[in-house]
Amino acid sequence: MSNKITIKNCRVVNEKKTFESDLLIQDGRIERIDSSIEVQGDVIDAKGLYLLPGVIDDQVHFREPGLTDRGSIKTESLSAIAGGTTSFMDMPNVIPPTLTNELWKEKIQIASENASANYSFYMGSSNTNIEEIKSIDPDEVCGLKVFMGSSTGNLLVDDEDALDSIFKESPVIIATHCEDTPMIEDLEQSYLQQYGQDIPIELHAEIRSRESCLKSSVKAVDLANKHNANLHILHISTKDELDLFSNKNIEDKLITAEVCVPHLYFSKEDYQEKGSLIKCNPSVKDKSDQEALRKALKEGYIDFVATDHAPHALGGKSNSYMDCPSGMPSIQHTLLVLLELAKQGEFNLEDIPNYTSHNVSERFKIKDRGYIREGYWADLVLVDLNSLQTVSRENVSYYCGWSPFEGDTFHSKIVSTFVNGNLVYSEGKILEPCKGMQLEFNR
Repeated sequence: MSNKITIKNCRVVNEKKTFESDLLIQDGRIERIDSSIEVQGDVIDAKGLYLLPGVIDDQVHFREPGLTDRGSIKTESLSAIAGGTTSFMDMPNVIPPTLTNELWKEKIQIASENASANYSFYMGSSNTNIEEIKSIDPDEVCGLKVFMGSSTGNLLVDDEDALDSIFKESPVIIATHCEDTPMIEDLEQSYLQQYGQDIPIELHAEIRSRESCLKSSVKAVDLANKHNANLHILHISTKDELDLFSNKNIEDKLITAEVCVPHLYFSKEDYQEKGSLIKCNPSVKDKSDQEALRKALKEGYIDFVATDHAPHALGGKSNSYMDCPSGMPSIQHTLLVLLELAKQGEFNLEDIPNYTSHNVSERFKIKDRGYIREGYWADLVLVDLNSLQTVSRENVSYYCGWSPFEGDTFHSKIVSTFVNGNLVYSEGKILEPCKGMQLEFNR
């Protein structure tokens, strides 16, 4: 493709409007949006298709470094663009965990050579790395991840003084995983005594309980209020936590929340069919929680959607409960899930860019991304809203080779994805990999 691309005859979905338009991309950015643009450079006739801003996923686990038997920045960013996700923010629970600025820079270097979508990385927190946290550059680092619930290695922050210091000193958004570890461990022991290692998978919703989520989220909000800290609570999974948040404009919030695709799409009823494939932390809970989360997203109490994309080898997901890892791959299907829910009447099509792009950009203050606007980077996705697609092993792109959505039929299709003005994915094929750029922030 040339440095100019003209997209003709598309229906643009952006900033709560849908309208017919052409669009000109030049040197990676959106040069012009107009009802009639004379063809320049390469041309794409998008008649019958809808153009949305690319998805920005603020919570992924791309497993690099140290866990590349499950996936890597290269493989999972390819899955991202296949699903219309053009930017991602990756978590620090890798090997070694990203607890220093030097290790953070090493991940940036890996991504600069391998990422097909735009990227940023969280710094991790521990009970002892407060000096590293103080030296974070807020114009480069997307946020600080705090595990206030179970984690691997030394990423669990369970020292009260350390937590207080983190909320007081962090120069960037504090993104928390909120579950109360002692409560979870007590429930695990209780069910182990009753069932042994073969705890029924549906009891994951009871072990990773709503009470443990609420207790930890309340604690995070209290700390944020105490220090006037910038707090974002990840993957809300219960209706009980929703009273902690407001539905003010996102620009006016210091405390925000997100819902992840598994909690938006699945409920406890799905354990019978999906089994351990939908085992994740926090757990997928009751149908009433799912319904409340969808409502809260529509009403603005929850601000946007992420995935918590976390691939595992399929063999491990077949282990008994205590040896079965939590997490699932989902980034290829984020936009398809939301479009499907819109078709079912759960959401309005015009609101989807708020959930996937606009609000993420506003919350993290991402520079020149997240909207279809002249002068912004051309991170875009063309979708066909009338195309059946059943998920199968043959059409998932994850390195781990499986998906919790297998057997589910979506009524939309990702046709093309543009990253920084490059047509990187079209009609099921990767065209130009490794076109991602490091995200910049206006802070």
